[in-house]
Amino acid sequence: MRAFASYAAAGSLLVMAACSPQIPDSAAGVGIDGDPFAPPPAAGTTINGDPLVPPVRVSTETVPSQTGGAPRSSSTITAAGAFSAAAASSSDADIARETEAALAASRTASASAALDASPSNPAPQLIGNAGISDENDFQAVSSRQSIESDAARLQQQRSQYQQVQPTAVPQNAGDTGPNIVKYALSTSNPKGVRLYTRAGINLRARSQRNCAEFASPDQAQIAFLESGGPQRDRKVLDPDGDGFACGWDPAPYRLAVQN
Repeated sequence: MRAFASYAAAGSLLVMAACSPQIPDSAAGVGIDGDPFAPPPAAGTTINGDPLVPPVRVSTETVPSQTGGAPRSSSTITAAGAFSAAAASSSDADIARETEAALAASRTASASAALDASPSNPAPQLIGNAGISDENDFQAVSSRQSIESDAARLQQQRSQYQQVQPTAVPQNAGDTGPNIVKYALSTSNPKGVRLYTRAGINLRARSQRNCAEFASPDQAQIAFLESGGPQRDRKVLDPDGDGFACGWDPAPYRLAVQN
């Protein structure tokens, strides 16, 4: 019974081995015509209709000789390397000599152009010193001016001199609007102290927008007085009710009168 089971197992293994695909041998190459399992063709056979030529041994006599005659020996290669090294050394030496010559020429030029700061040297000539006056230099002035020429110049200046006589102060022609100086002197409350009641909604923001239309606080104060200020603020320029529009300050005018 055991023997029969062993024979049956062996038969199953043989059947499985026959059905399994063959594993190609990596050492056998890739085969012929893309078939990895095809054996190499024998001598004299054809591949795709073309005859397969058997390999022929090539002798050394059929190899063409090297260009330039006999093959190079190790001594020739060594000599060529030594020549290349000598040429490179010669080129480096030439560069070093040229660099040293250029530096020497530069030093010579610098030495010849150096300024000798000796006290015996004359003072350098100044060119274009129009911004420096020499009116306090007696020698310089006397070299170009004389007593006669100076007197003639003074006479010319006196003839051009004119004295303007005082005239009456001009008067304002008609009503020119509110006088902010007179208004500043007629008030005594400091800036920011409330004197008048202002009614409205969001007065602060509206005042900032309206004040931005004027170039200066003086112009805003004039417009404020023209529109009924300080009792009324139709243009919303005085939200805090101190009587001064857009931050206008009467203190400088008051201080000028006190001094």
